[in-house]
Amino acid sequence: MKSTDIQYVSNEKGQTVAVIVPIEVWREMESEKETAYLLKSPKNAERLNTAIEELRNGKGIERDLIEE
Repeated sequence: MKSTDIQYVSNEKGQTVAVIVPIEVWREMESEKETAYLLKSPKNAERLNTAIEELRNGKGIERDLIEE
């Protein structure tokens, strides 16, 4: 990404009030926020890391999605 991909929106006083970024950048930022939230709790982080390790060791179970 180039710095020219990001646009700043200023008010009449010249203060930056908004930022426009490419959707890919926004999605990555949202993903990082969600990851940080999920890892915030030590117990939840432990559960997630255990689940990831189990998947890597072939212990995952594939299931169909529930249709509502």
